[in-house]
Amino acid sequence: MASRGDKSGRLVWNHSTHLPGLVPILKRLIQCPGVETVTPAVLKAVRSNAQTLRLKVSVPIQGGFKLIARKGKTAQEVFVVTELSQPQLEAAIAHSLKKR
Repeated sequence: MASRGDKSGRLVWNHSTHLPGLVPILKRLIQCPGVETVTPAVLKAVRSNAQTLRLKVSVPIQGGFKLIARKGKTAQEVFVVTELSQPQLEAAIAHSLKKR
């Protein structure tokens, strides 16, 4: 893929609800070189209770990865189109989470 230079990625707004605190993290993530598009998707109720907002890589998808964001008893899928490898994306996510 061609490099975008210093342009940031795109955050897709196709859902009206998001996990509390997730959007600012995704806005920081799209600033990372190699991250092209971030799309928050389905919210789901889950059994376990995550005290703090967590974001982890779930599975590879064509052109990127599916992430799972969790907070409280709610989880949200997030799709990332990126040229980054999984370890590089995990580092970018960790960096985005630290800036809270």
